[in-house]
Amino acid sequence: QVLVYPVTDQAADTDSLRRFAQGYSLTRELLRWYQRNYLRDERDRADWRASPLRAKDHSRLPPAYVITAGFDPLLDEGRAYAERLEQAGVVVTYECFEGQIHGFLPMGGAIAAAHHAHYRIGQMLRMRFGTLPGVRP
Repeated sequence: QVLVYPVTDQAADTDSLRRFAQGYSLTRELLRWYQRNYLRDERDRADWRASPLRAKDHSRLPPAYVITAGFDPLLDEGRAYAERLEQAGVVVTYECFEGQIHGFLPMGGAIAAAHHAHYRIGQMLRMRFGTLPGVRP
């Protein structure tokens, strides 16, 4: 699994959510708007299917590459999820792109870190799945 600045706990109130609540592309208000349109109530937000960090068992999950951005309200959730997977014995590669905001990944043509993230995602997928016959890496 490749997780790019993931939402892993819909009910979280993390330090990064408070620190980067405004002025960094994805705002706390926008996150709450998404939640109101995706989930019915607090019970849904606490459900492990919407908040995988709250699952009781992570041990049977596939290897993961987790990317976070240094100036992202979701930074702490992504990091916590990577740590939880690792504690459960899942092979995890965690990478925080310091100095980047939520949504930096599509800017590969303009931001070197985004280009590097795309390259790393390709590396991780190739490592897990190999290459297709006749396709050169």
